[in-house]
Amino acid sequence: MNESFLDLDEVEIELDEAALEALDEKAFKEHRDNRDAAIRDLLDEWLKAHDSDEE
Repeated sequence: MNESFLDLDEVEIELDEAALEALDEKAFKEHRDNRDAAIRDLLDEWLKAHDSDEE
């Protein structure tokens, strides 16, 4: 896996209303209403799923 993206300081994404609601729900249920933690968790899940697809 190419890890050159790890040098990035900032990433910007656009989420639709449904994705934002799901993110807020995850943040409330699993991360004490911490949206940043929920984003990191979802990104980690996505990266792991994406990495396993390449193998």
